[in-house]
Amino acid sequence: MSSKTYEIDGVGPVVVTKRASSRSLRLSIKPTGQITISIPRWASFASGHAFAVQKADWIRAQKPSIELLVPGQAVGKFHHLIGLTADVAAPKATVTKTTITVRYPKSLDFSNAAVQTAAAAAAQRALKKQAEQLLPGRLAELAHKHNCSYQDLRIKRLTSRWGSCDQKQRIVLNSYLMQLPWDLIDYVILHELAHTRVMNHGPEFWAVLTAMLPDAAQKRKVMRRQKPVLQSGAVPVQ
Repeated sequence: MSSKTYEIDGVGPVVVTKRASSRSLRLSIKPTGQITISIPRWASFASGHAFAVQKADWIRAQKPSIELLVPGQAVGKFHHLIGLTADVAAPKATVTKTTITVRYPKSLDFSNAAVQTAAAAAAQRALKKQAEQLLPGRLAELAHKHNCSYQDLRIKRLTSRWGSCDQKQRIVLNSYLMQLPWDLIDYVILHELAHTRVMNHGPEFWAVLTAMLPDAAQKRKVMRRQKPVLQSGAVPVQ
């Protein structure tokens, strides 16, 4: 797999990547704002660049507004972001129990794209560590309280939903949940536990969820305003 990055006026950097699995040109925009065009191995990078230019107006309309991570901000429940200039060739980030430390060249500012990329990747690792530490116990506690059973729990970084439950009662929870207050985390967990009894979203499902969480309808409205993305400038949530 090989890639080239092009700077498109009014859009920013676009990564054109050749993939063996690609049969046509495919454009994707990640929640982080990264723009990627996948092309077949036999296609030219120039064709990917031309495709990006052709789709520039659409990209500008779809590209999410990205806020910068800042030193000192909270990340999830118990990590904080630290930025340090150092004698390094490129930004590097380390995650401890409570801190995310990003070291970057003195010639760069923390808002630099490479620094932000390193900080975001480390923050996502920290959120997953938090989720793996905190969510299994909370799921087990709520399942016991409401007499629900499930087969398995997996923690993943999802970009379009907060959780899922399949027909085998295997639950997936989003590591981005660690950025939400606990009452909303509980709503998502109970939502998935309700699916262990009712797989669809019909009236019976909502009746089950409301029996477990009387204000489920209000929580649902709040959750609709939340997005599974890395938050910037966040304050600690309890």
